[in-house]
Amino acid sequence: MTAVLEETWVLARRELTHWRQQPVGVIVNWLFTVMIALMFGGLFGGAIGEDYFDYLMPGMFALTMFFGVEATMTAVSTDAAKGVTDRFRSLPINSASVVLGRCLADLMNSAVGLAVLVGAAAALGWRWHEGLASALAAFGLLLLLRFALLWVGIFLGLVVKGPESVTMVQILVWPVGFLSGVFVDPETMPAWLGTIAQWNPLSATAAASRDLFGNPGLVPDQALLLAILWPLLLTAVFLPLSVHRHRRLNS
Repeated sequence: MTAVLEETWVLARRELTHWRQQPVGVIVNWLFTVMIALMFGGLFGGAIGEDYFDYLMPGMFALTMFFGVEATMTAVSTDAAKGVTDRFRSLPINSASVVLGRCLADLMNSAVGLAVLVGAAAALGWRWHEGLASALAAFGLLLLLRFALLWVGIFLGLVVKGPESVTMVQILVWPVGFLSGVFVDPETMPAWLGTIAQWNPLSATAAASRDLFGNPGLVPDQALLLAILWPLLLTAVFLPLSVHRHRRLNS
């Protein structure tokens, strides 16, 4: 276990080194969701109401965690296409360390991106109203969702073949992200569409976060439970699939 942890940290540092060598791309990625929040807050805020920005931001925090699937999938697919993954597999290291290293690096990346978005939201007037403990619990739920989605991204990155397949999956990310309670309450949607949006993992995390932050919005009774169960279920399914797929990458 000690060796696995050491190998995981070494491989995670490889990704952190890329931040220093290619800072522009990383910074643009962190600021992208700030731009989305400003755009939708400005477009819909006046029409929906003055409390819309407070409603929007917890949803944007959840959407930021979801958008990380694309970055993880692309990075894993690129490493596989360039032969980097094969080099790792030829080394005397545990195969789990490779995917764990990717997971740790991307989780840190997402945590920084979340902090940037929270800072921007605070500068624009967003606040939490239920105390520090509740706010920390909300941030914990957001990072739990990101941790689970990391394994989805790793698995997809190991499965897809070529840039065409990556692009196809990236296109599907947007409908899944928008068909949720991130931007509007699912109760305002047509019944069948609202039901789909209500069961979206993003909706559960966004609603539970709003409740913990004390921000406006209807919170279903099962939101907090689903915000915990969905990430645990996704992790239980995609973590072993990712490790198994990495071991059998060329078989």
